[in-house]
Amino acid sequence: MDLEEQPNPPSKGNLPKSVAKLPQQVREELTRRLRRNKRAFREEDVQVVEPPLLRRAVGASALGNCMEWFDFGVYSYLAATIGKVFFPGASPAAQVISSFATFAAAFVVRPLGGLIFGPLGDRVGRQKVLATTMIMMAVGTFAIGLIPSYGTIGIAAPILLLLARMVQGFSTGGEYGGATTFVAEYSPDRRRGFLSSWLDFGTFTGYALGSALVTVLNLLLTDAEMLSWGWRIPFLIAGPLGVIGLYMRLKLEESPAFQQQLDEHEKSLAQESAGSELRSIVKDHWRPLLICMGLVLLYNVTNYMVTGFLPTYQTETLHRSSSSADVLVLIGMVWIVLLITFLGRFSDRVGRRPLYGVAAAAMIVLAVPSFLLIKAEGTWAPIFGVLILSTLLGCFAAPSAATLPALFPTAVRYAAMGIGFNFAVAAFGGTTPLVTEALVSVTGDDLMPAYYLMLAGVIGLVTVKFLPESAQVPLNGSQPMVGSREEQRELISTSTDLYRVSRETTGVR
Repeated sequence: MDLEEQPNPPSKGNLPKSVAKLPQQVREELTRRLRRNKRAFREEDVQVVEPPLLRRAVGASALGNCMEWFDFGVYSYLAATIGKVFFPGASPAAQVISSFATFAAAFVVRPLGGLIFGPLGDRVGRQKVLATTMIMMAVGTFAIGLIPSYGTIGIAAPILLLLARMVQGFSTGGEYGGATTFVAEYSPDRRRGFLSSWLDFGTFTGYALGSALVTVLNLLLTDAEMLSWGWRIPFLIAGPLGVIGLYMRLKLEESPAFQQQLDEHEKSLAQESAGSELRSIVKDHWRPLLICMGLVLLYNVTNYMVTGFLPTYQTETLHRSSSSADVLVLIGMVWIVLLITFLGRFSDRVGRRPLYGVAAAAMIVLAVPSFLLIKAEGTWAPIFGVLILSTLLGCFAAPSAATLPALFPTAVRYAAMGIGFNFAVAAFGGTTPLVTEALVSVTGDDLMPAYYLMLAGVIGLVTVKFLPESAQVPLNGSQPMVGSREEQRELISTSTDLYRVSRETTGVR
């Protein structure tokens, strides 16, 4: 029974100062561990992560996301052009839908990548699998830039495009779940929200760089030049980026949580998962899996609506120039890049649940006004509408890389993330541009995207109700993590006070 669950727990004012300043969820988790160990923490019980190693881990993981989303930004901004290159016989609307369908196809194989890379990462290590996914992403993206057009090789062109996208999707199935697991397991507990937010900083930086490059190419090249060869340039850049990313990841050490494996409490789970990990995850961890999928739905529907659908929505539905549409979404991405690490730090202080909950409620209220602003004439109203959606997207993105891995124990974390994240993205995230474009086309209602976002907000709000607070809490199955020897000594001292309070509360002397 935890400290706060006792019939007559001491009031916060009567607690030692070191204990009273701990957030409630941290006191509960540390009390549970202390009672299980039957003593206060010692040096060997608290893991210290050296700053240089931490910086390399965060940087190498963020670079992988940066590369993935560089390709995503390029593909989103070039959707209309890719449709003309690979589906020239279709109508303009069918070209866009075909391009988005090819885009969505990559998400169909993402769960397969998660099912294969996830258990592999739990057994052979996070670092090895992340190096492999980096290679596959680079090869898939680079290959798109080399595929001849439909006019050159006919039906083989869209087939090769589909295959390249599926290679990307398969590798990405192991990328985000692995990267979030890796960074979360390296991060000190007090700063996990801030440090993990750099992963999505890489995400939106990559998107901004990709979209900025396409915007510049559209300004410098004629439409004929873009159709002929200009569209290939951004994809070919992926080759050198992949080499750099691979080099950085090969230099990394395995995460501390994986190195130390599991504490005694979790070893039976590790032995079980070695034989039937996937079945164990679904059977024993179905509740956190559903929570994971609900949060991923909220984050990724918003994400792909803004980054994947909005550029084409403006050109094909609102009939704006591609340059103005590109710049408008790029402003939103730059805003998220500036905002996201501050929101990550904020989630460490106020908690993950309040940030998710307030943003999900705001999405329900503000989705329609945001799209009305985006549709408005002039300059500032559309910018303001995009900034509203981008701010909400930042609130969902910033805590995700810290929140989702904390739902699962170390023994199955990578695999569980691979299942929950990729199935939700495949079903709801990657299909968002395709489904929304089809809904607008069928109904003629250009506010359908807003209604779709409202539905995602409702699902997200329900999910947050069941989300356990994990801010500053040690990961399940891992030792408490700190960033310095001073923090280690402080936590050991606090554990002594907390253990004494716990014994007094239960009547033990």
